[in-house]
Amino acid sequence: SYLYDRGEVRRSRNHKSDWLRDHQLYFAILQQKIKSTAERHCFLVTLTTYLDFYFYADFGPLNLAMFYRFCCKLTKKLKSITLSRRKIIFYTCGDQKKQANAAYLIGSYAVMHLNMLPEEAYSLLVSRNSSYIPFRDASFGTCMYNLNILDCLRGVHKALQYGWLDFSNFDVEEYEHYERAENGDLNWIIPGKFLAFSGPHPKSKIENGYPLHAPEAYIPYFRKHNITTIIRLNKKMYDARRFTDSGFEHQDLFFVDGSTPNDSIVRKFLNICENAEGAIAVHCKAGLGRTGTLIACYMMKHYRLTAAEAIAWIRICRPGSIIGPQQNFVEEKQNSLWAEGDVFREKMLNERENGKMAVTRILSGVDDITINGSNKNRGSKKEEMEMYNDEEERNGLTQGDKLRALKSKRQARSSSGSLSQEENKMHTRSSSQSLSGVILQASFQSCKTSVSPLALSDQSDSRKRTRTSLPANGTGGRSVEEF
Repeated sequence: SYLYDRGEVRRSRNHKSDWLRDHQLYFAILQQKIKSTAERHCFLVTLTTYLDFYFYADFGPLNLAMFYRFCCKLTKKLKSITLSRRKIIFYTCGDQKKQANAAYLIGSYAVMHLNMLPEEAYSLLVSRNSSYIPFRDASFGTCMYNLNILDCLRGVHKALQYGWLDFSNFDVEEYEHYERAENGDLNWIIPGKFLAFSGPHPKSKIENGYPLHAPEAYIPYFRKHNITTIIRLNKKMYDARRFTDSGFEHQDLFFVDGSTPNDSIVRKFLNICENAEGAIAVHCKAGLGRTGTLIACYMMKHYRLTAAEAIAWIRICRPGSIIGPQQNFVEEKQNSLWAEGDVFREKMLNERENGKMAVTRILSGVDDITINGSNKNRGSKKEEMEMYNDEEERNGLTQGDKLRALKSKRQARSSSGSLSQEENKMHTRSSSQSLSGVILQASFQSCKTSVSPLALSDQSDSRKRTRTSLPANGTGGRSVEEF
């Protein structure tokens, strides 16, 4: 094995001379920076502004754009002729939050580009008794749910399996443009199926520093991307006819900000999404908590993702999603939604085998909602008013208001650098090519480095689930490259 000792990587005597060519990629957690040499090329993760991409005490996983830019950078190094006979050492010497994000980046890269299973990549990351703190949600209170690196690797693996993650046609600049508050604050969770976005306002304005957009601002984008249905989960801030008059279906499934949906709302949401002819745009106040929760329910039912995998993938696409008790709710719903999904798929299979026409619209036992969005058993106006009679939403700042204000502030101070067009194109061309002869080696530490083991265990089954951009760095004249 290779050991880091006093700034040098020394080769064991029992290794053959061709070991270097076959074992090229390493990940390390170190106390201090190390220099590149004729035998090794080192680049560092400092992530000095990564906190500008999050909200309160949450710190990861890093979003899809940052993962893409990391993949661009590392792929370019691994394909570089000048680096072909040198060990490539990706390392971090930051705090525990940066260590966790660095491990998530290199582990996800191994799953995506080196064809490793999540468990295989994760075992290398922890093989030197390394431990990583769990990611936490964007809530303002005590963390009630731990999202681990392995959860994120499994989420990435599932996204690859289902075709949600494909960097060969990923437009990073478009992703970063539309996720900004002033450009709509929207992200695709499942491309072509689910778009999560911040709730529209009756008229475009700035409130608490956050740019709000009228429904009409979204219509051209929705039409271009075949969105046919809008689902609103927060109280009525705009007239739904501003969407329906333009040919969109619009549904209201209100529940209180920061809370969890009842079974009726979950059933209605699944029914609407199963019957939608095009893509579905879902929003609450900030498009994070309630929105992510119900999309996660659909993903568990129809793709059999675990709760942790769904939460991880949704947060990679849209940081800050699924908050507080909503995390535990998603986990509690996992098994029942798996069972519902099994029944749903069996029913579809039986109908196809029996030669019946494909059923595109199924009510799934919901008797109080019709396909066109009108309720059969609409309650009185008084009942409808009571449905939205939430004191916090009417008279004070909600969780969604606070999160939107935080997002606006952090985006105002975040950097806007990006990879060069040449580097972006490079990765687009090469992302589907295999990287032969590249092996992710176990992480290693300086004997001076001490990473304190935490109370949690990433391998334990018990779960107390209690952009910045990459510069297009060169190697000339630099001993360490920084991401």
